[in-house]
Amino acid sequence: MKNKSVRIRLVVMNFLQFAIWGAYLTSMGNYLGKAGLADHIGWFYSMQGIVSIFMPALIGIIADKFIPAQKVLSICHGIAGAAMLAAGYYCMNAEPGISFGVLFPLYGLSVAFFMPTIALSNSVAYNILESNGYDTVKDFPPIRVFGTIGFICSMLFVNFMKDPDGVQFQSTYWQFITSGILGLVLMLYALTLQNCPVKASKDRKSLSDALGLKAFTLFKNRQMATFFIFSMLLGVALQITNGYANPFITSFKAIPEYAGTFGAENANALISISQVSETLGILLIPVCLRRLGIKKVMLIAMIAWVFRFGLFGAGNPGPGVWMFILSMIVYGVAFDFFNISGSLYVNEKTTEDIRSSAQGLFMLMTNGIGASIGMIGAQAVVNHFTCPAEVGGIFYTVGNWSAAWYIFAGYSLLVAVLFAIFFRETADSKTVKGR
Repeated sequence: MKNKSVRIRLVVMNFLQFAIWGAYLTSMGNYLGKAGLADHIGWFYSMQGIVSIFMPALIGIIADKFIPAQKVLSICHGIAGAAMLAAGYYCMNAEPGISFGVLFPLYGLSVAFFMPTIALSNSVAYNILESNGYDTVKDFPPIRVFGTIGFICSMLFVNFMKDPDGVQFQSTYWQFITSGILGLVLMLYALTLQNCPVKASKDRKSLSDALGLKAFTLFKNRQMATFFIFSMLLGVALQITNGYANPFITSFKAIPEYAGTFGAENANALISISQVSETLGILLIPVCLRRLGIKKVMLIAMIAWVFRFGLFGAGNPGPGVWMFILSMIVYGVAFDFFNISGSLYVNEKTTEDIRSSAQGLFMLMTNGIGASIGMIGAQAVVNHFTCPAEVGGIFYTVGNWSAAWYIFAGYSLLVAVLFAIFFRETADSKTVKGR
């Protein structure tokens, strides 16, 4: 008999898992700009991609072979939460002279242990659902949706909650403290979850197999190699708006014409529309993949990124706020049609012996290498066209933001054109084997 409380427990886990991330992911750039670290925003966001290259694999091995997954999840959130709290405490006591050399290592330690928990929480959920007789394909998606809801709730919390001085959390170090507290809550909660026993195996695997390096043999297949290369190129766009959308929208507060508008005052609330759109975009994927195929679906995602960036360049929080809202809506297609459709394509085109490693390779190319390069490059572009400016005792990142957004849009369009030319979608159903 199925334990019905299991799903409720996992809903809470997923809610907290992504609420931790939502507390700072879209607003950290705004705070860093006000703290005098605008030139380093790209490094903070690229760090998430850098640690994603190796930390999930290492933590996954520990959870598979040595320590039950729910305990590893607890340990990781404990370290990540404590480091994020330390970052917030440091900023609290160091303002206004915050040092990149102190804040960045604390933040880096936190994300190094947080990023692996995204996959680890999925593994815990799969294990618990299967051991209680649930169908993961059917029962996990409704549970996972609450992760996005948690992300949105956390974004809105730091948007509307104010510190004792009346300043929104999204513009202060309180977003780090909020994230750290949520991390420690999940650390304790994870210890109460059902045990996920380690998988003792007599088979000896090489280090390359354990780290998923076998999947790189997929590059011998021209179609898969082309797909992975373009996944990396499009992955460049993934974190740009997370890092720069909030400081961009908030910068309009420095312009008297837009200073009192809802959008300029509540950037995180406006950006949260993107996450709502993301949940709805998931519903379109099965139908679109079946009717259009992976090439057209990926092209739709690439064109959606063009509009995502282009509408930012043309809009404003006043009469042009509809462009911002449309950009948020388009984000659901841009993100889901690329990330989720790409993952499903990799799953379909690879055999079981290489499938998990292939998924890891897809994440490495997109959220690892691609996103890291993208944020470092985006930082150079934004720093070229903008600069910090003090208005009313508050620093804003001002300048020719439109030029930066149009450059990002042009890049996405170039990737789309090249993908349309070079990617050949075969009609056969053969899968690719690892060698």
